[in-house]
Amino acid sequence: MDPSKFTNDAFGKPTRRPGDKWAFWYFEPAPIPRQLDLDPATVLVLSEADLALGQLQGLGHLIPDPQLLIGPYITREALASTRIEGTQASLAQVLQAGAEGDDPAVQNDDIAEVEAYVTATHVGLERIKSMPLTQRLVVEVHKELLTGVRGEERQPGELRRSPVWIGSPTDSPETALFVPPLPEHLGDLLADWERFVNEPATLPTLVNCALMHYQFETIHPFLDGNGRLGRLIIGLHLQQTGRLTTPLLYLSGYLESHRREYYERLQAVRERGEIQEWLQFFLTAVHRQALDGIDRAARLVKVREVYFASATGSRSRVGELIPLMFANPFLTVRRVERALGVTNQGARNLIRDAEERDWIRALEVRGGHGRRRYWLADEIFGIIESAPLYERERAGQLD
Repeated sequence: MDPSKFTNDAFGKPTRRPGDKWAFWYFEPAPIPRQLDLDPATVLVLSEADLALGQLQGLGHLIPDPQLLIGPYITREALASTRIEGTQASLAQVLQAGAEGDDPAVQNDDIAEVEAYVTATHVGLERIKSMPLTQRLVVEVHKELLTGVRGEERQPGELRRSPVWIGSPTDSPETALFVPPLPEHLGDLLADWERFVNEPATLPTLVNCALMHYQFETIHPFLDGNGRLGRLIIGLHLQQTGRLTTPLLYLSGYLESHRREYYERLQAVRERGEIQEWLQFFLTAVHRQALDGIDRAARLVKVREVYFASATGSRSRVGELIPLMFANPFLTVRRVERALGVTNQGARNLIRDAEERDWIRALEVRGGHGRRRYWLADEIFGIIESAPLYERERAGQLD
């Protein structure tokens, strides 16, 4: 790490201890600021982000059974967040694996990482109902995030006991872009982070979220999974503060598509103290993803209402497929059997009924283990997979 690049010590400073066993430059973060003067440009984007998040929160109260929408949103967040870290799985692959249940034949390491993120998110959302966002909760979620994924050497649920550095695989601490604090500093830094997250707020919630995420990524408390976990706990903080009661904000979609700027903005705070620019970037992400979440939810609800109206009065149980399709638009006979407690033939009859209504279509997928047969709810999948609202607006692709 080049100490000459760090020209502002408002958020920390480069440090080293000659003669120590780790005698290289590393970054020692300052405590998280409890007061911060916001630039007019930051205040403007904060206002826009607050408004959009409030609309998304209101939507969660207004739409019938918002739980039906949670699955697709969490899956998109998990996929985007893991892609930032380099996974290559597609949305279709992840959903197909989910439709197969615990079948190892359709799994690979990338899919396993996405599924672990989904599991960790659900664990975090459940825990945050009864306990604050503390180091204890973070460690528990980290364990869920990394257990059984690409080996145990990454120490799931354990704070790191050795230095780490950020850069290319061939970098050393001397050549790396950034070297987080040494393990001996983690206790005090995480204690300050925990106090900041849970003490009465002196700054707007979304500003707190941005500072919380920046500091977590800078501390880098684990050997691996810090980025994914740091993004996951943004949603938990919004739940804890009551800004979102339904997890319909998938922030990582924006961060993935602006990955380079995301990393550069974090580093610019460390090197040059550019906190206003980081806040503006973060708040823009909230604003745009909240509006996209509203648009996507409205389109999904419209399709759901059409399907339920179509199933009204039917003598079959075809309407019971609708929640399954919204949780995961890929169906298999086995999945329907298990979910609805019907026979193999009963599941096939329901699938045929849904096909005749044009809800789903048969799909064969070829892979290393032969062909697999799915039925895909195209309308639902198309909405889940579609480009974000701000990209479709820019391309003139709105309906």
